[in-house]
Amino acid sequence: MARTTDRIALDDWYAIATAGDLTQPMVTTKLLGQAIEYGIGPDREPLVREVLDDGARGPALPVKVRYGCLFTTLGNPTKDIVHIAEADEDDRRFVLCGWVTMRASGLRVVENFLDMAHFPFVHTDILGSEPHTEVPGYASEIRRDVDEVWATNCTFFQPRIAATEDKGDFVHLTYRVPSPFVVMLYRVCPTSPNRLDAIALFIQPMEDGLCRAQPVMYLVDPISSDNALLKFEQVIFMQDRIIVENQRPLLMPLEPRAEIPTRADSSSIAYRRWLKEKGIRFGTTAGSA
Repeated sequence: MARTTDRIALDDWYAIATAGDLTQPMVTTKLLGQAIEYGIGPDREPLVREVLDDGARGPALPVKVRYGCLFTTLGNPTKDIVHIAEADEDDRRFVLCGWVTMRASGLRVVENFLDMAHFPFVHTDILGSEPHTEVPGYASEIRRDVDEVWATNCTFFQPRIAATEDKGDFVHLTYRVPSPFVVMLYRVCPTSPNRLDAIALFIQPMEDGLCRAQPVMYLVDPISSDNALLKFEQVIFMQDRIIVENQRPLLMPLEPRAEIPTRADSSSIAYRRWLKEKGIRFGTTAGSA
C-alpha cells in the first residue's frame, strides 16, 4: 500500500526497532505504508530515512532513543513520546520482550490488550480460568487534560498473578492509552503491594492490516530470571496473536453499531470513541473505504 495521507497517524512517534540491535547494514521496513530503513549511520549515530519508490534513499527522518527502542515519525508530532515514570526508578527490572509481527490492524492489537474478558478462554490457567469468567465493573474515561484513555478500578481473577507466583488471586489493574498505537498496563506488584508494575506495548503500524509490536516491562521483581520473564510474556503474546489475526473485519470499525459491545467492553468503547473524535483513518474500515 502507499503511504497514508492520514495526518493523525502521521503526526505521531512510533517505535520501529530495538535500539541495541541497530547495525550499519540498514534494515528495511514499513511505517504507515511508507518504506523506510533504519540502522547506524556513517557518524555511528542511529539513522532512519525514507526509501523512495525507485529504491533510492530518501530524506532522513527524526529519531529518538527511549525505553530501549528507536522511535521515528513521518510527520510533525505535537506531543512527545509517552512518558513512563517507572522508567526513571533505578531498582526496576527493565525487560524488552522482542518484536512480534501480526497480520492485523495495530488498533485491533491495542483493543485486544484492553480486553479482560478473553483472559479465561485465551490465556487459560495463566491470566484467567473458569469459572471466573465475569469481568467486574470498572471505570473508563477519556482524560481531556492529557488526551488519553484510561480504565481504572479493574479487577480480575488470575490463577498466576505474576511470573513470580504460582497461586491465584484477584489482581488490580489500570489501563492507559496515551496515543492510538501505544497502550500500557499498570498492575499492583505482588511482592511490593504499594507499587505498580508497568508494561507498555509499542506498536509499529506497517500497513493498514499489518503491524509489529513489542512489550516493554518495568517490574519490581528481584527474583525472576530474564528468561522466565521473557517466556511468560511471549507465551501470552503468541496466544493473543492467534485471536487478533482471526478477527473480522481485519481493520477496526469505528461506527458504534458495527460490533455489539458488552459491559466488559467499556475501555474499548472509550478507545473507539476517542479514535473517532480524533478522525484517525489508518487501520480502520473507514480508511480502507
